[in-house]
Order: sequence, then structure tokens, then C-alpha cells
Amino acid sequence: RSNLSAVLVRVLLGTRDSPRDVDGCAAPVSRLRSYASIQLKGVGCVAGSSQIVVRMCGILACLMSTDDGPQFRARVLALSRRQRHRGPDWSGMFQWKNSFLAHERLAIIDPASGDQPLFNEDKSVSVCVNGEIYNHKALKAQILEKHPHKTFATESDCEVISHLWEDYGEKVASMLDGMFSFVILDTRDGSFYAARDPIGITSLYIGWGKDGSVWVASEMKCLKDECLKFQQFPPGHYYSSRTMSFTRYYNPQFYLDFEASPPRCPSTPYDPKVLREAFEAAVVKRMMSDVPFGVLLSGGLDSSLVAAIASRAIKSQDSIWGNRLHSFCIGLPGSPDLKAAREVAGFLGTDHHEFTFTVQEGIDAISDVIQHIETYDVTTIRASTPMFLMSRKIKALGVKMVLSGEGSDEVFGGYLYFHKAPNREEFFQETVRKVQALYQFDCLRANKSTMAWGVEARVPFLDRHFLDVAMAIDPSEKMIDKSKGRMEKYILRKAFDTPEDPYLPAHVLWRQKEQFSDGVGYSWIDGLKAHAEACVTDQQLAAAQHRYLENTPRTKEGYFYRSIFESHFPQKAAADTVPGGPSVACSTATAALWDAAWAGNEDPSGRAVSVHDSAYDKPGANGLPN
Repeated sequence: RSNLSAVLVRVLLGTRDSPRDVDGCAAPVSRLRSYASIQLKGVGCVAGSSQIVVRMCGILACLMSTDDGPQFRARVLALSRRQRHRGPDWSGMFQWKNSFLAHERLAIIDPASGDQPLFNEDKSVSVCVNGEIYNHKALKAQILEKHPHKTFATESDCEVISHLWEDYGEKVASMLDGMFSFVILDTRDGSFYAARDPIGITSLYIGWGKDGSVWVASEMKCLKDECLKFQQFPPGHYYSSRTMSFTRYYNPQFYLDFEASPPRCPSTPYDPKVLREAFEAAVVKRMMSDVPFGVLLSGGLDSSLVAAIASRAIKSQDSIWGNRLHSFCIGLPGSPDLKAAREVAGFLGTDHHEFTFTVQEGIDAISDVIQHIETYDVTTIRASTPMFLMSRKIKALGVKMVLSGEGSDEVFGGYLYFHKAPNREEFFQETVRKVQALYQFDCLRANKSTMAWGVEARVPFLDRHFLDVAMAIDPSEKMIDKSKGRMEKYILRKAFDTPEDPYLPAHVLWRQKEQFSDGVGYSWIDGLKAHAEACVTDQQLAAAQHRYLENTPRTKEGYFYRSIFESHFPQKAAADTVPGGPSVACSTATAALWDAAWAGNEDPSGRAVSVHDSAYDKPGANGLPN
């Protein structure tokens, strides 16, 4: 624990990718703000400085419109209201001539202040932003070193963006460490600039109107009725009015290795201490909050490690957090996740909140889920529904921010189909493909399922520095070989296998991977399939290729979701935002070719792979007799 304490001090004092400076490490609990509406006792909150403002919200920008009148302004406001669930605390609008910036604000730090947009010193540059910038203190110091007399209007972590724009222009996005989507409007020349974080943790879409206007929004529902064309804003890119095109600013070494001709493979030796400390720092970096927060705990490896590190941080001698971490889990009664999470919570001493739902309650929520998450992808909907239901209950308890474990399976090859990777090169290339596609799947789910109820999810496995460390490791170290005792995510498990001071019980640390939609209860997926079977006829599925010419549903469950999606988003451009292609246990289409036995047996559930302990083709699976 002394190692973790050292990490805490470095992060909090700004010497290791610091999210923010604070008054000191030993802030008394009395400094914690009181929230009369909060129903939780002893909830973990960062001792807040009233000078720090984090702005998580929904943003909408309409740029270069041909209409600047009051009726059109009212229309932009009405469209922004479609994503008010993302920011129920306050709304705002900024207009300059024929360009509009609207936002719906969720206050995570210092709820009493921090309205948008943010400006530079003379207010000629405005910024509308959804995000959190972890290295803002270092960036502010860099700005002040160059301009000693410059003044900042707020202590917002995001205000640095407008000042960086003045000095560095289009380089600004590449300088940021955080999760963010933002639009800059420069009134000096009428130019604009929009950018999205490297992996796509925050959601963002872009569209083009009939009049040549450019629209940017956190959610697609704001654009679908105004734009002839719209699409997901590619992560790690910016869009500039100076070129009217996208430019990729995020170019980590693992992308360059993947794109090289011929492709290269990382070769950094595995060091468990380096990996462990990088992840500890990533978790601690995300524990800054002036409102109650907790951790989503399924009892699987990833969420349990996040909970273990956060719990240690809260209990650390020099901690500025409350004295007990809150954890949350959901599942069908008797599900694997509920049992495992209960055990982990007991081991860590968290204040655990366990929620249950029935298959029918999940089915009843499907239409709302699809309307919020804006996809018809089968895996995403299966996993989003319980997360959506849990987020509503979490918000009802007064919690606005949660830590979550998304991204680990992509980085370490944790999905069970990785057992079939033929060599280290294929293994590495598949992990890169999975990381690059996260914004279409797990990041989309984590962001929109929680923000549907005004809850923000933070994902430490996708920390920029941690990715550099983890993706540089020789992929042969990540490969699965059960004959040698190397199961999925072996090197991550081994990094936290410290029997002298255990982070987790050994059998939890070495528990087999469960996809969230499986872990909440196997009968959840089986129930969805049965419901779709009753709703979609054989004739409808046979004719699916005529109704859905592209990305044609292959199963009745897929057809069922697609038809609901179409009722909310009938535009072709909306359907085109969803990826397709064959998949087995969440594989990409390329990896689906690793095993000829998978052909024609596509299913995103982990149980579709024979190595799963409850695989479909094994006796006893799904509760069937042995």
C-alpha cells in the first residue's frame, strides 16, 4: 500500500499526469460539502475546492447557418433539449451572428458555478465542451510562463482550451490528456474547430445541413431532423473550418505499428510493477469529484481491480476522500455477477448496493434503451439494458459519477475468442482493431447508458498513459495458453497478484471472463432471444435483406432491435452509424475467421466460444441437465 500512497501523492501534487492540484493531501473530512438531497452516508467525495469546475454535459453547435433569427435560435434550443438528460443541472446558449453553441450541463465539480461557454481573456474565442482535462494545471502553467500577465476567468479544467487555441491553434487537441468533446468558435475570423478525445469515451456526432451549415452534437438525436448527412465524429480527430475536413491528431506508437507496411509488433518486456503502477495512477486520476461517486462492480476482474484501487485510495493515510467507497451491481436474482460482486465488496469493505431486475423489466425497457444509446448492435443492447436500469437507481441515490472497467478486454485480449489467436502478430492486430472500435461499442454503451440518467462513467483502462504502457508490451505475453496456466488477461492478473497484500481474493483475481450481458444472468440473453422469436416471424427474417439492404440482420433478435431503432431513427444516415459484419463472442469480422467452426454460428455472447465454462455446446449450460 505504500506504493499506492506514493502514486496518490504524485498524482495529487501534479508530478505524474496530475488531473489537478489540491490544497494538500490531508484535507479534513469536514471540508466535504454537504448535499441535503443525498441519501448516502459516508459517501466517497473529493474534498472540493470551490475553484475547480468540471463540465460534463451535452453539447450542440450549429455553425455557419444561413439563419440567425429568433425562431431559428428557438429551434436550436429545442434540439438541445433532446439531450437534456445528459445535463439536467443547467442549460445555456451562446450566439454569435449565424453560429450557435448550446449546452446541457451536469455539474460534477463545484455545482454552484461553471456555466458555459468558456472564453479566452478578451472573449473573442468561445468554447463549448463536454469533458474533463486531467493535465490542465500543467497546461495553465505553460500558458502563464509564456504570458505572465494573462488572467483566467475561472479555475475550470477546460478553460485552458480557449487560451491554448490562441497560442497553438489546431494543435490544441493533441495537447490534452482527458476525456472530451468540444467546439471552439473564434469570432476574430469566424473560424471553428471541433475535436473528440483519443478513444471516443465521450460521444460526439457531426452533420451537415441543407444550407451548408455544420452541426456537432453529443447525441445523434439532435441532428437527425436537421442534417442531410450525419455520422459519428471519429475519435482522436479534429474538424476544422479552415480545411472543412478531419485530421487525426492521436497517433500512438501502437497505431503506427499496426498501420506500418508490413505491420510491426511491440516488443517491450512485461514488467508487472510498471503495469500495476500505471493503472493505479489512472484510477486515482479519475477520483476527482465534488459530488457523491462510486464504482460499478460486477465481481469480474476489471471492475474489481478498479474498486480495489479506489478503495485503497479512500482508506489511504493521506487520502482526501471519504472513508468508504460505494459500489453498485445489478443482475437477475441469483446471477453470477451478484454473487461475485457481493464477495468482492465484502473483501474490500465497500458500502455495497445490489439491484435486481427481471427479464420482463429488461424487455420493457428495450425501446427506451435503443432511443438513448442510438444503436441496434446486439451486444451493445444486451449489455446496455441492465446498465441503463442500474444507472437510474444510482442517480436516485444522489450519485452523479461512477468508475467503470471498460477497455481492459480490448487492451489485453480478454474476450474468450482470443484463445484462437494463431500468433502474436494476429493477437496484437486484433487488440488494436478492438481499441479503435471502442467508440462504436463499449464506450458508446458506458457513456450513453449512464448519461441517460445524468450519471457520468469514467474509464481508467482507457487512460492515455496506461494505454501507452499496456499496448507496448510484447503481445506474446498476452497470449492465452491454458496448458501453461496462462488464461485471458494473464499479465494483468499477475500484476495484481500480491499474496502478501492482496488486492482481491485469489479466486476472483483468476475468475474466467464474463461479458456483462452474460454475467447479469444467462437467462437474460436467453429471454431476449425467446422474446424476439415470438415477435419476429420466419417470413420477416427471410425478407430482411429486402427491408434492410445494408447491415442486414442475421437473427430474429437482431431484426427485433433493428425495427425498434428504425422507429426512433428512420434516416439512412442513422443506420449507417452502426457497424456490422460477422462476430463471435465480440470479435471483429477479421478474427471471426480464426476458427472455421465459427462460420454460420455467429453470436456475440461469450458462451458461443467452446472454452467458456458454460458454453452453449457443453452439457449443463443454460441450466440444462448434464
